[in-house]
Amino acid sequence: MRVLLRVEYKGVGYCGWQRQKNGLSVQEVLANAVREVTGKSATMHGSGRTDAKVHAMGQAVHFDTDTKIPLEKLPIALNAHLPSDVRVLSAVRVEDSFNARFDALSKTYLYKLYCAPVSSPLREGLYAYVPKKPNVALMRLAAEKIIGEHDFKCFQAAGGHVKTTVRRISSFEIEERGDEILFEVTGNGFLYNMVRIMVGTLYYVGIGKLSPEDVEEIIASGDRTKAGKTMPPEGLYLKKVVYPFELERETEGKDVQHK
Repeated sequence: MRVLLRVEYKGVGYCGWQRQKNGLSVQEVLANAVREVTGKSATMHGSGRTDAKVHAMGQAVHFDTDTKIPLEKLPIALNAHLPSDVRVLSAVRVEDSFNARFDALSKTYLYKLYCAPVSSPLREGLYAYVPKKPNVALMRLAAEKIIGEHDFKCFQAAGGHVKTTVRRISSFEIEERGDEILFEVTGNGFLYNMVRIMVGTLYYVGIGKLSPEDVEEIIASGDRTKAGKTMPPEGLYLKKVVYPFELERETEGKDVQHK
């Protein structure tokens, strides 16, 4: 049977999601836990590759297994064999044709940064730090220019290999909490380092290096050199991945309530 896991992890100590020769990956420790629990090796397929030091609040992972362990107990069993910075939140059975990467309808990323005269050791590895506080109102105006379907080539870092750089961003919200600023963006897909470059571009707007109108022109140009800097990986979180069957369940629930 095919199982879908929701996984949360702190990316500070990992080389990223994908297994690599140069360091320990989240995919590797998760596969090791599955082997310990089920007695068999399995390939773990993630919804996307988070980079080194990037976190996840809701990474989606599918794998195939013939385990007899009840799925409601599988997270407990797996967590007993995982390091404390990786946790399986849930496990559900899905169709054998399900693919965690290709079946995703949307992904939501959260980016956290804080602004202070002195950096905080307690937030190191979990936030990006900037000494200069940006104008949040201007950043919100600029974020509106990003919403919609566009060719986002300007927000792709070197090394990205995709058939098309066209993506659809459905929402981009910016929240200010004291000295913290939270960026939450949802789209049908993201390019290599796209979220970190978008946030870096908005930050440049917030400190006056760019204007909100510049963002529209940058997107139209497709020129990466005109956009802002790539923000540090530590502030990035994969928050949520949504699939068609989840929307169907929501619709069914609403239909029942209306009857």
